[in-house]
Amino acid sequence: MSGLLASWVAQRLTTGESVILVSVAQARGSTPRGTGTAMAVSAQEIRGTIGGGRLEYEAIAKARSMIAEGLSSDQFDLPLGPAVGQCCGGHVVLSLLCADARALEKLEQEERAAVSGYDQVVVFGAGHVGRALVACLQALPLRLLWCDSRAELFPQETTAEIDSGDPLDVVQRAEAGSAVIVMTHDHGLDYKIAEAALRRGDLAYVGMIGSQTKARRFERWFVARGNDPRRLDDLICPIGENGSRDKRPAVIAVLAAAEILTTLADHQRERQSGAAAQLGGKVRR
Repeated sequence: MSGLLASWVAQRLTTGESVILVSVAQARGSTPRGTGTAMAVSAQEIRGTIGGGRLEYEAIAKARSMIAEGLSSDQFDLPLGPAVGQCCGGHVVLSLLCADARALEKLEQEERAAVSGYDQVVVFGAGHVGRALVACLQALPLRLLWCDSRAELFPQETTAEIDSGDPLDVVQRAEAGSAVIVMTHDHGLDYKIAEAALRRGDLAYVGMIGSQTKARRFERWFVARGNDPRRLDDLICPIGENGSRDKRPAVIAVLAAAEILTTLADHQRERQSGAAAQLGGKVRR
């Protein structure tokens, strides 16, 4: 996931810049973001958000005032509502802390803990659409694994984990409940990756770029190889179509990202409801 604060803060501290970490210490009632949400503010830049609006405006001003005055910590108590022009109506207490090595270490630990709970998304292919899709996904609360044998195609800066190894091995190592998106430079390779993903039967999303024609050809190929045709119900091809015929990579990427997020959220709700039902059954017995 891009947008993590720790790496951004670390870079600025190495250049001697002052950075204020602004975090939501308390959130009561209706508020833009919950407790623990954080952003970082330097004299010229901002990374992250605590919800926007007047709340964030006031927080940024306070943080930059601290930088100018050389203050190390402060607390900001703000009731939201008509008085400050923000309609949420809740109450927020912000903690403002000048970043140092200790604060940075704590931030890194918190971010690692948060990321460990994110869903995994595995993207096969670093072509035009693959790069556009990863650009969308890496700004979201997801753990990205990006795979392509053509290592030279990966951008120098990406928060995704890179793997240039055997894609079929990568499919087998993907976590249960993860999303797999297939968009390599080779239709034959696409088929093999999609086949391996569908055979697993425990992935939340299996999508393959292409057309209705490619989908029908893959279905025939899949069944001819002795696979269970019922597994094809788990395949989304084309990805990110949603009624749109726009073939521009950026458009496909945005639609596919929305499709992936929706499917992962639905899968998580199903798991939670299933776990609750099992727990309920145990309690009744």
